Amino acid sequence: MSLPALFDLSGKVALVTGGSRGLGLQMAEGLGEAGATVAITARKQDELDAAVAHLDGLGMTARAYRCDLADPGAIPPLVDALVADLGTVDVLVNNAGTNWGAAAEDYPAAAWHKVIDLNLNATWALTQEIGRRIMIPRRSGKIISIASVAGLAGNPPRWNMHTVAYNVSKGGVVSLTRSLASEWGRYNINVNVICPGFFRSKMTDAFLDRTEPLIIEDTALGRLGGAEDLKGTVVFFAAEASRHVTGQFLVVDGGTTVG
Repeated sequence: MSLPALFDLSGKVALVTGGSRGLGLQMAEGLGEAGATVAITARKQDELDAAVAHLDGLGMTARAYRCDLADPGAIPPLVDALVADLGTVDVLVNNAGTNWGAAAEDYPAAAWHKVIDLNLNATWALTQEIGRRIMIPRRSGKIISIASVAGLAGNPPRWNMHTVAYNVSKGGVVSLTRSLASEWGRYNINVNVICPGFFRSKMTDAFLDRTEPLIIEDTALGRLGGAEDLKGTVVFFAAEASRHVTGQFLVVDGGTTVG
């Protein structure tokens, strides 16, 4: 197989949760540029419509599915719709997530459950549903979850960043990835995880508005992640180029964690 063919996603269907903006939309662009038909989910129809128009304008084939993944009952109908419309899901990108900032000793129980339910429980529920119904019967699939460098270690004290539930949820996503890779390798399903560092997004803007110089000072490459910096990574994990890679996490943080 030629090198371009190893990265070609033509004929594949990729689902990106939380794909209407931010990192999700960036990865949807990358998968679409590689030839995949891209399905995106989010809670807000107006953002989905804008994202599909954007992807269509780039010459990609995109479909939108409004879904609140924090509601477990919404997941089977989502998969029903995907199968009815597109026939299958070859690539699943678990990107949807949320955060809540509070000191650990004061962290509200409702906030804890909100973060864990979307970031970890919904990732598990959707992955299980697509694995059981689509990928295992077909003996083929690529599952890519988006965790965070925050799931690999605590926050440096000088950042004054209080995100205990987010960190725990993303650490759980890393562990889930490795567990599923072990169990589902027999079905020719690759399960990997990307751990981004700091990128500008709706979720991070408020924090970065006050700490960006400090984060950049602590980052070897001296910059935040940009609009192209996850495309290559997600395409690698989605394509045949990574067919012998499973159960791994890849940090994309500009070197924040090397020190």
